[in-house]
Amino acid sequence: MSTSFERVSRFSVGYDPHEVDDFLARARTAYEHGGSGFDSADVTSASFGTLRGGYDMRTVDEALDRLSDAFALQQRDDAIARQGEEQWISRLTERAETLKDRLERPAGERFAPGAHGERSYDRTDVDALCDQLIAYFTEGLPMSVDDVRRAAFRRRKGEDGYQEAVVDVYLDHVADLMASVP
Repeated sequence: MSTSFERVSRFSVGYDPHEVDDFLARARTAYEHGGSGFDSADVTSASFGTLRGGYDMRTVDEALDRLSDAFALQQRDDAIARQGEEQWISRLTERAETLKDRLERPAGERFAPGAHGERSYDRTDVDALCDQLIAYFTEGLPMSVDDVRRAAFRRRKGEDGYQEAVVDVYLDHVADLMASVP
């Protein structure tokens, strides 16, 4: 399978085209045939090597976001077909409540602090997004999946911020939940 992703110049670094093409071929097969254990989380966690003259990273990342959304909707449709819409809504509500519980923690304490000397996310920036998410879950504040996926946080060192990996995984779960709601 060949893609038509834009490539960066031979002097710039982009994603390895072979890795991207291989991943997308496997994803396409899984999407078209279903039930293969491949889901939106696999898309969200995909990573690729880099090389000069590779695929433009931003373009590939945007395509992966759309693919993740497609898998989330397919998973929703499959769950509704298996369990019924009422059961699906119940499970979705449970997931939302679990995610909302973390948001209800006091600002500055919502995530684990960064490890000593390691890069971390600015607590104020992350907490501002969390406040928006509270309003999304409780008041119906309009927010898109891309608002969560594209959130950018200033960098801090160690305990001055939140652990990046913990925040990233949490936001992946939020984005997955949002993508599964039509």
